[in-house]
Amino acid sequence: MAFLEPVTLRGEHARLEPLSHDHIDGLVEAVKDGELWKLWYTFIPTAENMKQEIDRRLGLFAAGTMLPFTVCDADGKIAGMTTYMNVDAANRRVEIGSTWYAKRVQRSALNTQCKLLLLTHAFEKLNCIAVEFRTHFFNHQSRRGIERLGAKLDGILRSHQIAPNGTLRDTVVYSIIAAEWPTVKAHLNYQLNEKTR
Repeated sequence: MAFLEPVTLRGEHARLEPLSHDHIDGLVEAVKDGELWKLWYTFIPTAENMKQEIDRRLGLFAAGTMLPFTVCDADGKIAGMTTYMNVDAANRRVEIGSTWYAKRVQRSALNTQCKLLLLTHAFEKLNCIAVEFRTHFFNHQSRRGIERLGAKLDGILRSHQIAPNGTLRDTVVYSIIAAEWPTVKAHLNYQLNEKTR
């Protein structure tokens, strides 16, 4: 079960802590910044449903399919959530997803730092052969962000899921494979240095 051992990942611009019910107040405050749950093409919990979302993620952790994190900014203030999800320990694969950030930290160095921390842990500690990213076809901001990381498009799963509003979701699938990691890591470190100049 080494794949799912809770771990804290630290960087200059962000800290990822194992998700806990102790984080609920900070997560409620963070999700209210930008009213993120109003985005129709993604699932982000409302402030009122935050406890249920924490329960859901911790339940998936207990089932062995998710490692959930609370994201803190450089000042230690809670800024959002992210996960390793769809964990496939036998094939050493994870997906980085179910990520959302308060509006105040979007387009900052925080996301780049989080992805660098998660990818470094996945490839260098968990010995992953690939890391996936998935997003809604209409989530153009997320798609651009994933592409900026250096992930490559694997394809589009057409009519992949039924969204809460009844629409059909086309899921765009990207990945980074182990052989690409050294180049992607150099690119992410370069991006972080550029963002903090």
